[in-house]
Amino acid sequence: MTDDLPEIAPSVRQPWAWAIIHGGKDVENRSAAAVRHGMRPGRIAIHAAKGLTRAEYEDARDVMVRIGVACPHPSDLIRGAVIGSVTVTAVVNASDSPWFFGPRGLVLADPKDCDPIPARGALGFFRWFGGGEPLLAAPLMRHWPNGPHPGARAVSPPTAPTPDLFREAPG
Repeated sequence: MTDDLPEIAPSVRQPWAWAIIHGGKDVENRSAAAVRHGMRPGRIAIHAAKGLTRAEYEDARDVMVRIGVACPHPSDLIRGAVIGSVTVTAVVNASDSPWFFGPRGLVLADPKDCDPIPARGALGFFRWFGGGEPLLAAPLMRHWPNGPHPGARAVSPPTAPTPDLFREAPG
């Protein structure tokens, strides 16, 4: 399952990870320190981080709307898994891409999705599998938090209390 995926991945918050694989996001923004720690052009896996706050989602959705990309509902976003791979072609400190916010950007090309592979994330670039198996397996997450989706017309009441899934979580 992992034989054709690179073993190195950054953990990317949703919905940005989705945008890299499916939405045409051609630049992944990172700090200068993050790119100094061994990032070189080449193929990398994309890990969709487990954590997601409502503010993060709404900010990313607003950016996507401004550039004409339809952002999926949070319940449609896989979290806590490797979701595909992409080629890093360059590391830049300026770009005309609407996805560039700086201070550094990984220029991305040739995104390919894969069936989600549960894995825990880590800060920076990390080795997510070895020997054909995920090293840091974690359960997949695909949830919407308490309350209706912004703009929803009607929501069925929950049958049991729902944990607040819009919270900071590692990886």
